[in-house]
Amino acid sequence: MTMQQLYLLVPAVPLAGAVIVGLFGPRLGRAVSHWLCILAVAAAFALSAYIWRDVSLGHAFNGDVYTWLQSGSLKLSIGFLIDPLTTTMMLVITFVSLMVHIYTVGYMADDPGYTRFFSYISLFTFSMLMLVMSNNFLQLFFGWEAVGLVSYLLIGFWYTRSTAIYANLKAFIANRVGDFGFVLGIGLVLAFFGTLDYTEVFAKAGGLAATTINLWGDTQWSLLTVVCICLFVGAMAKSAQVPLHVWLPDSMEGPTPISALIHAATMVTAGIFMVARMSPLFELSETALSFVTVIGATTALFMAFLGIIQNDIKRVVAYSTLSQLGYMTVALGVSAYSAAIFHLMTHAFFKALLFLAAGSVIIAMHHEQDLRKMGGLRKYMPITYWTAVIGSLALAGVPPFSGFFSKDAIIEAAHFSKIPGHGYAYFAVVAGVFITAFYSFRMLFLAFHGNERFDQSGQGHDDHAAAAGAQADADTGLHAASHDAGDEPDAHRHRGGPPKESPWVVTVPLILLAIPSVYAGWAYIEPMLFGPYFGDSIVVREEHAVLMEMRGEWHGALAFIEHGVLSLPFWLAIAGIAAAWYCYLVNPALPERLKKAAGPIYTLLDNKYYFDRFNDWFFAGGARRMGDFLSNTGDRSIIDGFFVNGSARVVGWASMLMRHIQSGYVYHYAFTMIIGLFALLSWWTLR
Repeated sequence: MTMQQLYLLVPAVPLAGAVIVGLFGPRLGRAVSHWLCILAVAAAFALSAYIWRDVSLGHAFNGDVYTWLQSGSLKLSIGFLIDPLTTTMMLVITFVSLMVHIYTVGYMADDPGYTRFFSYISLFTFSMLMLVMSNNFLQLFFGWEAVGLVSYLLIGFWYTRSTAIYANLKAFIANRVGDFGFVLGIGLVLAFFGTLDYTEVFAKAGGLAATTINLWGDTQWSLLTVVCICLFVGAMAKSAQVPLHVWLPDSMEGPTPISALIHAATMVTAGIFMVARMSPLFELSETALSFVTVIGATTALFMAFLGIIQNDIKRVVAYSTLSQLGYMTVALGVSAYSAAIFHLMTHAFFKALLFLAAGSVIIAMHHEQDLRKMGGLRKYMPITYWTAVIGSLALAGVPPFSGFFSKDAIIEAAHFSKIPGHGYAYFAVVAGVFITAFYSFRMLFLAFHGNERFDQSGQGHDDHAAAAGAQADADTGLHAASHDAGDEPDAHRHRGGPPKESPWVVTVPLILLAIPSVYAGWAYIEPMLFGPYFGDSIVVREEHAVLMEMRGEWHGALAFIEHGVLSLPFWLAIAGIAAAWYCYLVNPALPERLKKAAGPIYTLLDNKYYFDRFNDWFFAGGARRMGDFLSNTGDRSIIDGFFVNGSARVVGWASMLMRHIQSGYVYHYAFTMIIGLFALLSWWTLR
């Protein structure tokens, strides 16, 4: 089998699993269905590892697999670009997806949509692989839209819940806003470059660096600036950057495995990957880089604040995802693309770990997600606890865990940068260290330490189980009465007694994700940031090469740790952990007093900076008001009132006049003919 055939197999195997289980899952049964999908993704991971090894030996590939359309000189193809950047993403996607597939066997064991869920997550894996393996903008857009579609299906997986339907519609619409800019960027590439192939576009970019276009008025805009900003608008939605971030926290309505797969490790990093892939374009526009930097810094800092006040365990992790995506975006903006991908990789491991650990807690708490109703779980769930500790330390940036290396690299890159806005970005990412450490350990202390605040009698609150029961009829075809919170099926009924550790299908993925959360940082920082790991995959101009400046001060991972321990970010992380310990273990009454003292600030954070309210009032409300106006004025008054009813009235009036003429008397008609003839003769004579 040739390498090109192996490339094709990587996305094809998960697709085959998704199609078979999606069509025949209920007939095949649960065990066969989940083994098909797990083995398919395991095969994709094994193939990705083999391809990564082959590429590391210098055997990159760029070629077309299938020509979809050709018109004149324009060729639209399906093809693969297999280089170090691609293979790194392939490994991350398939490994995290494999862990999520295994974890799902335990987490979704009682759900009636079990086989449908496996079909969806395998289909998502295929879509994401097609996105990162593409060698042209057409295939990139296909994968981009496919992951958005599957994300919509997964967020609204429990479709009997109104909140889930609202969340998936919100995600779909927010991403369509970003995709509008993305399509404009691709359209400009096609119009001015005459091709959608990456290699050809990048080769022509330098020659078009001075090209300007007129958008409105007499102002001339740099073509590449407009292209890059339009492409980045798509990344702002997919990677949840302010102000298009609003969909990601609500997407926690989906099952927890999806939070780990889509909203921590893969889909939300698609925008980060895309900008890194487009580095030859972004490097030619300092304005676009500055725009990216400021947006990323704003997201990193202000979304971190929101994580402090969340009480839903999954939403705490969701807002940390938003903040960490901001860190990656800052790295892109200051031209430290390798640092962005490095943090993408380490973040994928420890954030998927935290989401799955949160899911393990939710299982043990009978689908209770409120941190205020937990506490003391450490003695009941030792494996979940220690893996959550590793994930929290990595997220907080404590050495030698992986998050320390990637996060500190981004902070240093922002410090060395000369891109306009880098000062603001440096402040944001440094301040974010304290906040990140605080909310991550706040979550850890509230869930696992302190007094037990849960009711062991098994009286639950959450509608997760009710939703699953309510959809049982839809998934199985039964025609029983739908369940509500007081009438749950036995499979989802809250069980009494103390919490207990999750089954091995849940804990094994936690352990396997904890391993790279510890070692991936010090193992890969040197080749990825200061070595030739990415080769020609990433292009950086000499004046933007902040990582090359940092390379002069690189003396190994141990020296990096020593330097980090003496720097401000490390002590801010320690201060954040200590503050969380004091507030939630030593003096648990303090947070409530601080909340009351904060007053308007807390209200601002509690309302998420009023983004949702503004969107509901301005965009959604404005659309409704416009619809009401068009309905009342345009439809009823103008179309129905003037044209339809008006034409009917004109016909009625004309009929009333004609009725007097059509009398039925012969002498009336004779008189009319004589008058008509007289009028014609008079007209001819006078003419």
